Amino acid sequence: MAVKIAFLFPGQGSQYVGMGKEFYDAYPFAREAYEQASDILGWDLARLSFEGPKSELTLTCHTQPAILVHSHIACTLLRESGFRPSLALGHSLGEYSALLAAGAIDFRAGVELVKKRGRFMHEAVPERGGAMAALLGMEREAAEAICGEVEGVVEVANYNAPGQYVLSGDKDAVETAARLATDRGARKAVMLPVGAPFHCSLLSEAAARMSEVLDEAEIGDPSIPVYANVTARPVREGKQVRELLKRQIRSAVRWEDAVRAAGEEKPDVMVELGPGKVLSGLNRRILKDIPVHNVEDAQSLEKAVSALGEFN
Repeated sequence: MAVKIAFLFPGQGSQYVGMGKEFYDAYPFAREAYEQASDILGWDLARLSFEGPKSELTLTCHTQPAILVHSHIACTLLRESGFRPSLALGHSLGEYSALLAAGAIDFRAGVELVKKRGRFMHEAVPERGGAMAALLGMEREAAEAICGEVEGVVEVANYNAPGQYVLSGDKDAVETAARLATDRGARKAVMLPVGAPFHCSLLSEAAARMSEVLDEAEIGDPSIPVYANVTARPVREGKQVRELLKRQIRSAVRWEDAVRAAGEEKPDVMVELGPGKVLSGLNRRILKDIPVHNVEDAQSLEKAVSALGEFN
């Protein structure tokens, strides 16, 4: 019986200078993917991904296509090794990578969509300033309660894992909420080095601009269930994908809930495809009994293929 695999796709924050270079050097199709993406973007994606500088790669408008392309190549290589997903989910930007893996969008459409998404989000920083803060060691209900008490816009943007939540909103409001969290027992509250207050109502304008783009995009039915950030439930129809993506930029990423919902399908294993191991770490805290592997370079690909082969 074939192994049942959940494919996981990372979002912003996982990028690093040098990501994808091993694949580019070893596989002609990877070089073609970078060249095609560069033509769509109008700038050299391979050079920026492999050489940096880090400050440029970290810009939202650059990070998003860089991660999508790396994830797509890692996914393709695992498929060519004989392993196909039974379900998929991606964190924020990673949802586009998951939809690409599920055939709901093609590669060109995926790059074009995240090019515009990244630009809209990059340009959406409010004049009054925005910020994000990670709360560690605090209960979900306590984090939500603090947001309701603070004056100004501050919302839970990411429900990442038990005891790990991210706040987003006005700079002053987020800083006040972070101080309150530590006063009320959070182990740590860390201000994050981000370019905009992602996944909160301050990005409503970016969401509106992206909605217009999504109305014109070709989006088909996913070939496998893709668990949406907004609802944490599986999506199986293209029209539903479109409507949820319209809400995604300004809505919370319900990663913990999505992973638990995916766990109800009893996958044998999960594989993170793309730069870093952020999701692998989170998932080990959410579903401790399901092994997680990652594919981001030649060595990790070999390890993942070997581990997955043991299920057959």
